[in-house]
Parts: sequence; C-alpha cells; structure tokens
Amino acid sequence: MSLRFEVINIPVPEGTNVIVGHSHFIKTVEDIYEALITSSTSIKFGLAFCEASGKRLVRSDGNDLQLVKLAEESALRVGAGHTFIVYISGAWPINVLNALKHVQEVTTIYAATSNPLQLIVAETDQGRSVLGVVDGFKSLGIEGEEDKRERREFLRRIGYKR
Repeated sequence: MSLRFEVINIPVPEGTNVIVGHSHFIKTVEDIYEALITSSTSIKFGLAFCEASGKRLVRSDGNDLQLVKLAEESALRVGAGHTFIVYISGAWPINVLNALKHVQEVTTIYAATSNPLQLIVAETDQGRSVLGVVDGFKSLGIEGEEDKRERREFLRRIGYKR
C-alpha cells in the first residue's frame, strides 16, 4: 500500500470566507444549501461536495455562480470523499456555523476563515483524506494591554459586542 501527502492551497478571494468540512451523504448539497440560505438574507454562496462512491462527482449548488465555480474547482483539487467546501460573501462564518453544525449529515468542520488556507491531504491506493488545515500564519507573540484594547474596540466597531 502506498501513502502520499499533499498540501493544497485553497484560494480565499478578498471579501469572501471559506468553510471546509466533512459529511456523509449525497443529500449534503441540498441540506447545506437550505442551512445557508435561511441563515442570512444577504448571503451569497457557492458550495461543492466530493462524492465518495458511485459516480464520485463533485456535486454543487449555490446562489452566486462565481462562488459555485470556485467551490467546485477547490473541491476537485482536494478530491477527498465526503469533503465539502463552501464560499460565502455578504455574511460571516459566525452567521452560519451553527446551522451547518446542525445539518444531520455534517460530521466535521475543519476550518471557517478568510485567512490564507491550506489543506493537508493524504492519498492511499483507495482515495484521499483531509488530515488537517493550516489556517493563516504562525503566531508571533502574546497580546499586550494595547492589543487587548484594540481587539475589544474592533469587536464593538463591527457590531459584535456592545
């Protein structure tokens, strides 16, 4: 048996966020669509799902053709069975994550980010698997009092804290 590792860059265009997860059933596309569309009135999204058996296609849907195409291309590069990729704009992951976590067939959320993202994928003779993610960059230090003040002010400025 052979084992090969690959790091796959997942593009995250300016103004978008990406969510990567794992599911277990072909109805994932329809169920994630419903979870996203009912989570925010302003959300634009594209989603793609890697089928793990049968035709083994990348199944997709969404309400923004560019985001759908981006999700399809990224999912095809990853090629790991039952992995899904969702690109969103007009909303934040915080607006949709609970809805996604409550989709019955979703088993894992690997990442939800606007940072540069890499997936660490392993490939065997049978198929591919997402082992983990690299979300953003390495930490450079510990926040000080000024950093804490900036963080608190930022959260209030964008409306997430009062």
